[in-house]
Amino acid sequence: MKKYNVAVVGAGLVGKKMVEVIIERGFPFKDLKIFATREREEVIAGKSFLIKKTTESSFEGIDFAFFAGTEGEKGASLEFGWKAVEKGAIVIDNGGDFRMHPDVPLVIPEVNSEHLRKNKGFIANPNCSTIIMLMAVAPLHQKYRVKRIIASTYQAVSGTGSKAVEELENQLRQYIEEKPFTISVYPHRILFNILPHIGNLSDRFEGYYTEEVKMLLETRKILDCPDIMVSATCVRVPVFNAHSEAITVQFDVCPDVRKCREILMSSPGVKVVDEPENARYPLPIDVSGKNDVFVGRIRRNTALENAIDMWVVGDNIKKGAAQNAVQIAEKMIEMELV
Repeated sequence: MKKYNVAVVGAGLVGKKMVEVIIERGFPFKDLKIFATREREEVIAGKSFLIKKTTESSFEGIDFAFFAGTEGEKGASLEFGWKAVEKGAIVIDNGGDFRMHPDVPLVIPEVNSEHLRKNKGFIANPNCSTIIMLMAVAPLHQKYRVKRIIASTYQAVSGTGSKAVEELENQLRQYIEEKPFTISVYPHRILFNILPHIGNLSDRFEGYYTEEVKMLLETRKILDCPDIMVSATCVRVPVFNAHSEAITVQFDVCPDVRKCREILMSSPGVKVVDEPENARYPLPIDVSGKNDVFVGRIRRNTALENAIDMWVVGDNIKKGAAQNAVQIAEKMIEMELV
């Protein structure tokens, strides 16, 4: 098997998880380098890595460059992404800067891998909440054709990064020790609270935050369906890892709930846990660290025609970011696009 020179740009939660996933999945790398904003040595996945400062010359001889990105911030791919492509690397970017760029495929390998054939050396990872949602919705779309999606998300603090995880931990200690709360990452306390606020207010859709708009625009691009109607309310919850989503999907025709369950049970990367009579349904505490997206509470919607409701949970750092990026590279190798 051919082996590839691989670079990971970013050494935060997602960057480290990318390295772990590359090793865990046995990705065929010859050399694995990590770049970030400053040089340092760190142990990742039980191995010691010298993390080097990112420069244009970092991408000489690199076959795959994974950019970790940070939601809500301008990523390193803005400065180095296309320069890496010019040096011969295939860039797979987890950041949000190029997702809607017309020359950049936006790919979930289990959903729209055919879009990889249109790549110009730069591929984008969708937003974590979009990936988790469409892993459950897309297989049903193939059968019944989606008309409308209404989603409410319950997103873990790890989606904001390591500082948010630390803030939740610190606030828990402060609560126990009866000390004043430190509030810096979020506009309000996150401990024992929920915040209907992820991202910035959109200048395109009045009253919506940018995380909600991503789910609309990215869904249309991934499914090649510019007319699909999507409305989302994205909420930050005091959970360390794994995003949960309550999703209502309306189809062009009436779906059979039993058939929907069968379709999802046979869909790659999806696991069905749906025994409400036994209180068995996906929970973030169980799904954190898992490769698949889990679906339960599949039932007919009582307010809309041709609609079902689902409860969908996925690890936002793993499948929602790092693993999806590595799967894109694996799929490109499989499709002989490298």
